[in-house]
Amino acid sequence: MSLEKVKEYFKAYGIEDRIIELSESSATVELAAHALHTEPCRIAKTLSFMLGDSPILVVTAGDVKIDNAKYRHAFGAKAKMLTADQAAELIEHAVGGVCPFAVNDGVAVYLDELLNKYETVFPACGSSNSAIELTIPELEKCSGYEKWVDVTKASC
Repeated sequence: MSLEKVKEYFKAYGIEDRIIELSESSATVELAAHALHTEPCRIAKTLSFMLGDSPILVVTAGDVKIDNAKYRHAFGAKAKMLTADQAAELIEHAVGGVCPFAVNDGVAVYLDELLNKYETVFPACGSSNSAIELTIPELEKCSGYEKWVDVTKASC
């Protein structure tokens, strides 16, 4: 269902035909990197958090972790990840397919600065076996992001 919503969402940008539907799982960074024949750092993982009373998404490079001090500095609160059930309900995508596209109203999207190291990245498209290759300007445009943030620890 979420994949279909993302396909419909991408029609407005004329890129719905660029969605890659995989025959294998891409539910984790490692699985996605293997299935897409790319480095884990180029998988654009989307993490879901609760900030106050609102869910937010932070899109990061696949091989990095949230730096709690940086997160607190950027958002003024402790990082509190959503549960799988909360993500499905509040974001509209299940864990393994969470992406910044076709999300529920009121969900703010933030892009982590480390993504700027890459010409293209591969975010999921609403299911645990889908992705799309986007340039960073395309990711900005299609995600409707609020702003760039620095909330991760570099590793790639």
